[in-house]
Amino acid sequence: MEAYVKSDIQNGIGTIEFYHYQSNSMPGSQLRNLAAEIEKLGNDDAVKVIVLKSAGDRTFCAGASFDELISIKDRETGLEFFSGFAHVINAIRKAPKFVLARIQGKAVGGGVGIASAADYTFATQHAAVKLSELAVGIGPFVVGPAVERKVGTSAFTQMAINATEFQTAQWAKEKGLYAEVFETAEDMDAAIETLATKLAGSNPDAMKHLKRVSWEGTENWDELLIERAKISGELVLSEFTINAINKFKAK
Repeated sequence: MEAYVKSDIQNGIGTIEFYHYQSNSMPGSQLRNLAAEIEKLGNDDAVKVIVLKSAGDRTFCAGASFDELISIKDRETGLEFFSGFAHVINAIRKAPKFVLARIQGKAVGGGVGIASAADYTFATQHAAVKLSELAVGIGPFVVGPAVERKVGTSAFTQMAINATEFQTAQWAKEKGLYAEVFETAEDMDAAIETLATKLAGSNPDAMKHLKRVSWEGTENWDELLIERAKISGELVLSEFTINAINKFKAK
C-alpha cells in the first residue's frame, strides 16, 4: 500500500489516520500532510473533537524515515525535514479542539512526540515507548518539549539518555504520557468512542478555552521547535550520525 494521510468526519468527530509501509515511519511529505490535515479539521466547524490514529496493529509510529535521514546533504534540507515534526506538534497545540490519540503499538522517537502532544492519549498494553534519537547520533530535540511537558524532566531525561531501551505502556501511564491503557485494541476503541462522543456533545467554546488554558506557557513553541530542528538538522550531517544511521539500518 502507498503511504497516506486521510480524514473522515462523523457526528462531530473528525478522525485522522496515517499509514506508511515502513512501520508508520514519517518522511517529510507525510509530516506535512499530517500537519495540514490537523489544521484543516481544527478549522472545520463540523468537527468538535479530533481522533488521531495510525493504520495497522503493531506500530503506532516508528519516528523519522531513515531513508530520508540518509538522503539529507545540507543544513537547509535537514532543517526542513525536522521542522516536519515541529509543524505536527504545533498543529495539535494550536488546534482549537481536543486531539485524542490512539496508540495501538510501539511509539518510537517522533511517534512519542506525537503521542505526547495529544490532549488525551489512549494506548494498549503493547504501546511501549522509546526515544531512540541519541542512539543514532541525534537527540530528541524537536519532540523534547512535548514529551517533557507530559512526563516531566526526570522521565524525559531517562528516556533520552537510555535511548536503546523501550519503556512499557504501564510506565508511560504512570508518568502521565498515556491517560488510559487497555488490554486490547477493541477495549481501547470502545473507550475512545465513548469519550469522543461525549466531547462532540460538549460546549465547543468551553473546550476551546480549556485547551488554551492547558497549553499555557507554550506560546513560544513556533520559534522554539524550529530552533530545535536546526540542531537536529546540523547533527544529521555529522560523520558520526551518518555511520550510526547506516549501522542501524543494517541490523
